[in-house]
Amino acid sequence: MKIKDIRIRPLTLPLRQPYHWTQGIRTSFSVNVIELEAADGTIGVGECTVAPNQEASARILRTLAQTLIGESLYDAAPLRDRILREHYMAVGANTMRAANQMLAGLDFAVWDAQGKVAGRPVSDLLGGAYRRKVGYFFFLQGDTPEDLARHAAKGAAAGERVFYLKVGRPDQEADIDIVRAVRAEIGEARLRLDANEGWDPYRAIRMCRKLEPFDIDFIEQPTSSWSLEAMAHVRQSVGIPIVADQAAFTLYDVYEICRRRAADMICIGPREVGGIQNMLKAATVAEAAGLSICIHSSFTTGITTAAEHQIARMIPNLDDGNQIMWQLARDNIVAHPSIAPQHGWLEMPDAPGLGITLDETIIAAHAN
Repeated sequence: MKIKDIRIRPLTLPLRQPYHWTQGIRTSFSVNVIELEAADGTIGVGECTVAPNQEASARILRTLAQTLIGESLYDAAPLRDRILREHYMAVGANTMRAANQMLAGLDFAVWDAQGKVAGRPVSDLLGGAYRRKVGYFFFLQGDTPEDLARHAAKGAAAGERVFYLKVGRPDQEADIDIVRAVRAEIGEARLRLDANEGWDPYRAIRMCRKLEPFDIDFIEQPTSSWSLEAMAHVRQSVGIPIVADQAAFTLYDVYEICRRRAADMICIGPREVGGIQNMLKAATVAEAAGLSICIHSSFTTGITTAAEHQIARMIPNLDDGNQIMWQLARDNIVAHPSIAPQHGWLEMPDAPGLGITLDETIIAAHAN
């Protein structure tokens, strides 16, 4: 089965409310949706994030897509490696982090089409599922202690198990106040924090010690992603488990984090590592080091959620509080099935490919 055509559809989706984090405030996000058409008319879908520019990313995707047209739908791995070699390495662009964002979306579309042709979910094509239900955390939104406490109360009332909160503000006492307010609302539920590289080692150690009385499940990426030594130093100095996120973008990053014992868990997603098969490889590296994988998401739609869910079914060393972000958008481009976790768990039907059908009306409304 040959790949007949690939189309790129840029979208911009407004958020339900402003998103506050260490790097600023966002009110929308953009993606480039990919439609891969096989020779028999089967359509596989994927998507890419667009940093630093959506139009430029779409042009790059269209260039990379030409490598796939006319090739076998079943050559996912060699085609991915060929794109990396011919379009990046051969021209001196040894920028694997940037390449992986593009490769992930194309990879999703290839595997979605393969699954639809075979009539099986992607997880069945790549070794089978260890689980049907996948655990996700409840992503707290807001800016003030009062905002975040109200959202935490809603999550607690809904029976959520794991709560996730952004910290790393310039005002460190504001972080403490927010954590205190959230902990008061969620009782003994697990509380995870993400500083998004907001601290240097000195501040990270001081903040971890101040936060220990609030029974923190882990703190994600407290220090700069460029220094594994800084993160390892924090990990060795505090009692709260430390999780690598922005420090893990490639298989080689995962290996170095494991080798240096720089983190207690690795949070990584297919967007970072370059697709579905590479996520399974990353999980295997971590498994060999005795570490679990927490699937990291980003500003993406339910397309990525569906791909991440297929991955999550296949990883033996998977955490039970993974990340999704489609729900932060005002509109959901997935028509069915439901991709909303219930009480922190999501089980999707065994539908072919990624297992989703898109809502064309919503996509058209947000097309650029």
